[in-house]
Amino acid sequence: MPTFVTGAYARRQAGVSKLVKNTYTLLSATLFITAGVAWESMGLHLSGGAYLVAMIASFAMIFAVFRTRNSAMGLVSLVGFAGLQGVCLGPLISMYLRTPGGSATVATAAFLTGAVFLALSAYVHVTKKDFSAWSGMLFAGLMVVVVSSLIGLFVSSSAYQLTVAALSAMVFSGYILFDTSRIVLGGETNYILATLQLYLDILNLFLSLLRLLSDRR
Repeated sequence: MPTFVTGAYARRQAGVSKLVKNTYTLLSATLFITAGVAWESMGLHLSGGAYLVAMIASFAMIFAVFRTRNSAMGLVSLVGFAGLQGVCLGPLISMYLRTPGGSATVATAAFLTGAVFLALSAYVHVTKKDFSAWSGMLFAGLMVVVVSSLIGLFVSSSAYQLTVAALSAMVFSGYILFDTSRIVLGGETNYILATLQLYLDILNLFLSLLRLLSDRR
């Protein structure tokens, strides 16, 4: 094999290794920030208007992350987004904790989220399998989850809510495989965006499992 080919391959692998290290370091930091802010905000009683403002600000931060992803402001925007998610998550978790068996529900959802993420990520890192072909299927599944969740606001059926939560958990588990494979195989080269994608996968998987376990109780 020509030297320039092996050199290019080595540089590519070094770039992927650096991307993976930076992504998982930043992902750990953002998750800790969200958890810390959520803990501190559990006693807050956000009104509907305040919660809406926080959600709108979160979407604005996502837009800011995309716009500033190649600069230090991208890190600032991502940290701001993680903090806002903690503000929204704290009162929600507090609500679950006040239900019968709520502590066990939250702990189990957190444990399962971590276990699923580690298992799926390890599978991709070991096998180097390409899940890019899942793109269309996962997006279709995401649209189904979004529409079904909106319909669920007007449907009080526990069976319906369980089905939507289970489907959502499956979709975001698929996205963990998809996004991890893009990072490992070089499909994503920006560690800030890679972190945001995995963060959203983990957060939505946790919320899906929380709904699923709570509805089962």
